[in-house]
Amino acid sequence: MPPLDELPNAYLALERENAGLRDEVLDLKRQLEWLRRQVFGAGRSETFDRQQLLLRLQDIEEKIDQAGQSGRQRISYERQAPGPQKRASPSQLYEKLPVKETVIIDPEEVKATPEDFERIGQESTFEVEITPPQLYKREIIRPKYRKINDREHPPVVAAAPNRPVAGGHASAGLLAWVAVAKYLDHIPLFRQERMFARQGVPIPRASLCEWIRIASEWLEPIYRRMHAGLIAGDYLQADETPIKCHDPDAGKGAVSQGYLWLISRPGADVVFDWRLSRRHGELTTLLSDFKGVLQSDAYAAYAEHASKHPAVVNVGCWAHARRRFVDAQKEDPHAVRVVLRLIGRLYQLEHQWDHADVDVGRQREPLERAQLRQHHFARSLKWLHALALSLRNKHRPKSGLGEASGYLLAQWPTLTRHIQHGQTRLDNNLVENAVRPTKLGLKNWLFVGHPGAGQRCAILYSIIVSYQCPDAIRLFMRGRECELKGWDEHYRD
Repeated sequence: MPPLDELPNAYLALERENAGLRDEVLDLKRQLEWLRRQVFGAGRSETFDRQQLLLRLQDIEEKIDQAGQSGRQRISYERQAPGPQKRASPSQLYEKLPVKETVIIDPEEVKATPEDFERIGQESTFEVEITPPQLYKREIIRPKYRKINDREHPPVVAAAPNRPVAGGHASAGLLAWVAVAKYLDHIPLFRQERMFARQGVPIPRASLCEWIRIASEWLEPIYRRMHAGLIAGDYLQADETPIKCHDPDAGKGAVSQGYLWLISRPGADVVFDWRLSRRHGELTTLLSDFKGVLQSDAYAAYAEHASKHPAVVNVGCWAHARRRFVDAQKEDPHAVRVVLRLIGRLYQLEHQWDHADVDVGRQREPLERAQLRQHHFARSLKWLHALALSLRNKHRPKSGLGEASGYLLAQWPTLTRHIQHGQTRLDNNLVENAVRPTKLGLKNWLFVGHPGAGQRCAILYSIIVSYQCPDAIRLFMRGRECELKGWDEHYRD
C-alpha cells in the first residue's frame, strides 16, 4: 500500500487506467459487433462452419465481460407495426404470361353418346410451364439466278449478310444471351460452356470469351452516348469498387487490383469505367468536361478533383455519416438516437416535398428546393453540429462515436452544401446500389480475366445495370446487326 501522501496520485493513476480499460472494452465490443454483422449478415459467403465461429465469438464476449464491468440499461421503444402484406393471387401473378390452350378430353359418357348432350359452358384452370433455352439453326437461303437468254453470264446471288462474328455462326441474339447470362444472371462462362454441352453443342469457352468481346465492341457506341449524356448534365453521383484482375504479364497466377468507377444520377443511366488503379487522376479522365455538382463519399479523389476544377462542386453523402452512428449506437444509445432523429428529420422533409411534387404533378426547380432546404434544415443542422462537437470532445477518437462524430464534422462542409443545390439527393445510395450486381457477379466469376477485358466488363455492366432488361440488350444487339447489314431504317437511337 502506498504512503498516505501518495494515495491521491495513486487513485488518479488507477482512475486513468480504469478509464483506458473501459474504453478498450467498448472498442472490443464495437469490433465484435462489426465482425458479427460482417460474418452473419445477409449476403455473406458460407465457406466455414458458422456454429463453430459463433461459439468462438461467444468466448470472446465472455472474456470482454470479465475484463470490465460496465453499467447496463434496458431500452424499450414503440414503433408502428407493419400492416399485413397482401399477396397476389395466382391469376394476378401470372396474368402477363402468354397462353397456350389445351382442350381436355370430354367425359366418357359424353364420348359414348354425344347426341344426348349439348355444351353449356366450360371450367378452366391453368398450370405454369417453362420452355428451357434451346439452340437452333436459323438457315439463311440466298437463291442463285442465271440469265435465261445468256448462258455465258455468271450466276447472280445476293451477298452474304454481315455477321457479328466474322466467319462465325453466332447470331446477335446468341451473343446477347451469353452477355446477359454472365453479367445479369451471374453465370460464369465455364458454367455456360457446360449448359451448352448438355444440349449437345460443345461450344468452347474461348469462343464464349470472343463473343463477349464482340458484344462489348458492338455496344460501345451506345455506351459512349450514355457517358456523354451524363457528362452533359449538371449533377452526378460517383463511386468506385475494387475488382480483382488476372494479369498474365505479371506472372503465372498473378492477380492485381483493378477498379470499376461509376457515375450516374437519379433517373438516368449508370456508366461504369475500368481503371487499373484508384489514383486521383483516373477520375479526371472519367469526368472530363463535366461541370456541376459531384456527389460522392469521403474518398479524397473527389474533393481534390473539385478543388482543381472550379466548375465542379463536391457534395457529401448523409447516408455514410448516418451509418457510422448506427454502428456506434451501443456506446451511447440516447445520444445516437438524437443524432439519428435529427438526420431523419432532413429525410422526412425531403420525402414530404417529393410527395407534394407528385400531388401537384410537377417537380420543383432546383432553386426552389434549395430555398426550402435553407429555411427548414437550419435548426436541425445547428443542433446536429453542436451535438457532434460535444460527442467528439466526450469520446476518444478511436471509439465508435469518436469516429462517427469526427467523420461528420470533417465532412460538414460537403454535407451542408446540399442547401445550396436543390437538384441533389441527400445520399449516394442510388449509385452505390448500382455496384451490387458487380459484387454478385464477382462471387461467381471471381476476377476479370485480363486487364484489357476490364473495359468490356464496364461497357456491358453499364447497359445491363441501366436497363435491367435482357430484351433491351437483345434489342441493342439486333439494332447494331441491322446497321451492319445496311438496314438503317430499322436502327434508331
